[in-house]
Amino acid sequence: MLEVERLSCGYGAAVVLHELSLTVKRGEIVALIGPNGAGKTSTLQCIAGHVRATSGNVRFGGRDITALTPQARVRAGIAISPEGRKLFGDMTVRENLLVGGYSQPGRVAAYNMQRVLDMFPRLQERFGSMGRTLSGGEQQMVAIGRALMAQPDLILIDELSLGLMPKNVDICYAALDQLKQQGLAVLLVEQNLSKALAFSDRVYVLDSGRLVWSGSAKAARARGDLAATILGHAPAEAGAQEEALP
Repeated sequence: MLEVERLSCGYGAAVVLHELSLTVKRGEIVALIGPNGAGKTSTLQCIAGHVRATSGNVRFGGRDITALTPQARVRAGIAISPEGRKLFGDMTVRENLLVGGYSQPGRVAAYNMQRVLDMFPRLQERFGSMGRTLSGGEQQMVAIGRALMAQPDLILIDELSLGLMPKNVDICYAALDQLKQQGLAVLLVEQNLSKALAFSDRVYVLDSGRLVWSGSAKAARARGDLAATILGHAPAEAGAQEEALP
C-alpha cells in the first residue's frame, strides 16, 4: 500500500532523513524505532506531506504522491496522529473529532464518529469536555479518533505511548489491533520497544536519519541486544502519570 523509495527530507539546508526505503502493506502494523533525533517524526511528516521531500518518492496505492499537498494526501487515504496529540484545547472532544472528518460527507462523518466512540467508550463520556481538560490517555484516544474520522487506508501514529499510564497504553494498542483486523495499514513511531515489538509485524530502525536495521518483529524480539546496541538504552516503559493539556 505504501512504498517509500530512497526518501530524503530536511528543514532548510539541513537534511535529517537520508535515502530511506520502506513499505507498509494493507492490514499490517509496521514500527519505526530509533533513538531521539533519528528522523522518525520527520519520516511521518514527510509521508503526510508536511515536510518537503528533497529526493526520492512516496507511492500510495500504486500512485506517486510525492508532490501532493497534505490535504490531497488525506483525500487519498493517509491520516496522521501527531506527536504530542496537538488537540484544540478550546474545542470539545466532539469538535476535535469533527475536524478530522472535514473532507467526508455528513453521513460518512457520522458513521466514523460512532466507530470512534465504539472503539473508545471513554470519549463518549467526555464528548462535551474541552480538549484542555483531558488526561494524556484521553488526548491520545481523541488524536487517533480524529485521524480515523478521515476514513484512511493508512494511519501514521507518532509516539503512541508517550506520557501515558499503562492501562491507557493497553487501550490504544487494543485499538490498533482492531484497525489491523479491519484491514488498515499502520506505520507507528514508538519509544516503548516492548509494545512496538509485541504488536507490529515488521520493524525499521533509524539512527541519525539512516536505516540501520530492518526485519520482522519476531527477528527483532530474538535480538536481545536490539535496545542496547541499536537504540542505546533499555526498552522504554509507559509512564506512570498522565498530564492534561496546559
